Order: sequence, then C-alpha cells, then structure tokens
Amino acid sequence: MVKIYSSSSARRSAEALLNQSKRREADFKWEQEQEYKAMVLKTARLRELRLAKETTDTETTAFAPVSPQKKRRRIKK
Repeated sequence: MVKIYSSSSARRSAEALLNQSKRREADFKWEQEQEYKAMVLKTARLRELRLAKETTDTETTAFAPVSPQKKRRRIKK
C-alpha cells in the first residue's frame, strides 16, 4: 500500500509541474500575441501619419507660388 501512495504522490507532483509549465507557456504565447498586435497597430498608425504628411507636403508644393529665381552676379577677377 505504501507504493500506491508514493506513486500517486509522485504522479500528482508531476502533474502539478506539467500544469505549471503549460500555464507558463500559455502566458508566454498570450504575451507574444499582445506584443504582435501592439506592433501591428503602431505600424498602421505610423503609416497613416506618413501618408498624411506626404499628402500635405504634395498639396503644399502644388499650390505654392513659384518665386522667380534671382540672377547671381558674377564677380570678375
């Protein structure tokens, strides 16, 4: 009878360790998924900002008045 208790105790201990390991692995995968989602959102936001800036820059240069270039004087030596 002693062997039955010791083996079931060992089994419970091993199952507890396995459950802890599975929980840590699940938590790690969840954290990786959250970090990936945050990176995707950040990338999308930065892309939107860049495209908006490029659009603004294009519109600004398209409607900017063209200033005549000044003639440069050459100094004779």
